[in-house]
Amino acid sequence: MTTSIIISICLLLILAYIFDITSSKTKIPSVILLLAVGWAVKQGTDFFEIRVPNLTSILPVLGTVGLILIVLEGSLELELNKSKIPFIGKTALVAIIPMLLFSFGLAFAFHYFGNVSFKVGLANAIPLAVISSAIAIPSAQNLISKNKEFITYESSLSDIFGVILFNFVSLNDDIGASSVGHFILEILVILIISFVATLGLAFLLSKIKHPVKFIPIILSIVLIYAVTKIYHLPGLIFILLFGLFLGNLDEIKGNKFIQKLQPNLLNKEVHKFHELTTEIAFLVRALFFLLFGYLIETSELLNTETIVWAIGICAGIFALRYITLKIFKINIKPALFIAPRGLITILLFLSIPDNQVIDLVNNSLVIQVIILSALVMMSGLMSHKTDEENN
Repeated sequence: MTTSIIISICLLLILAYIFDITSSKTKIPSVILLLAVGWAVKQGTDFFEIRVPNLTSILPVLGTVGLILIVLEGSLELELNKSKIPFIGKTALVAIIPMLLFSFGLAFAFHYFGNVSFKVGLANAIPLAVISSAIAIPSAQNLISKNKEFITYESSLSDIFGVILFNFVSLNDDIGASSVGHFILEILVILIISFVATLGLAFLLSKIKHPVKFIPIILSIVLIYAVTKIYHLPGLIFILLFGLFLGNLDEIKGNKFIQKLQPNLLNKEVHKFHELTTEIAFLVRALFFLLFGYLIETSELLNTETIVWAIGICAGIFALRYITLKIFKINIKPALFIAPRGLITILLFLSIPDNQVIDLVNNSLVIQVIILSALVMMSGLMSHKTDEENN
């Protein structure tokens, strides 16, 4: 039995790798295929009456680790210099404005049709308003550098803003001056933690001579994120800042303190660290979406009671996105289509406090929105030609 499980997992992960390397040709995002394979495996186990233990509790763990690694991987690739500041500012606005507008609009709909308070409706709306970097970043790998950079920044910032807003709304019974003050204090605390932890981990990365040096760093990053989550601090800010710091050492190597880290040697270690992070992120992401596909119930996927809501939500997502991209003068294609819901949506949905759960937002609605947004992204990428293809 153990041997069969090992063989099955290896075959599924090799299949996931094949999906990943062929996505540039097929234009089909690997996540779509992973979900389909996971669902097909579930049908096979049911048909042959193979007993499989309940794997539901593993999903949030894989999702959290995957989110950390994907944001870290993306931030390590981003360039940060003075010339990039206007671009980053614009991208941040594109990430947060539609998310806020959509969250408040959908919250009003939940309040009106679900007979719940606006605050509870908002807590349920936010997970559906956040772009999933776990799907967006890998799907943008084959785009030209400018489009890829925009998607990486936007989806990472959307995750961060989404988590911050969700925690603020769901964890405060009353929203007023005291809760806003507490929120500002949390941001200041995480910035201090990020500064200290980033310098500390960079120092360790430059000084550790043991053959095993990157795994302890990654474990430390996950540990810091988990601890900050216990205290409801936005740990993704730390992940993003840490990745940006390591990925942009050349921009700050003139600083006296940075020189003590031997930036030229550290850059070589960062390159190796980036490669390892990319490979582990692929592994965790593949396992997450295979498992998520496996846990999808056909009845939930085809639930006619929620499909109208799911279609309406997706229509609102892309209509608002089109208007936003037009206002900020960003190329409509392919950015319009790359606004998937996924890993972060699931994690936030599972984090909704029991006393704030509403009937309208259930497994079926979340699954349908994720699938529909991924299909829109797939159709958009398949119809889009890169500059290299046009030449």
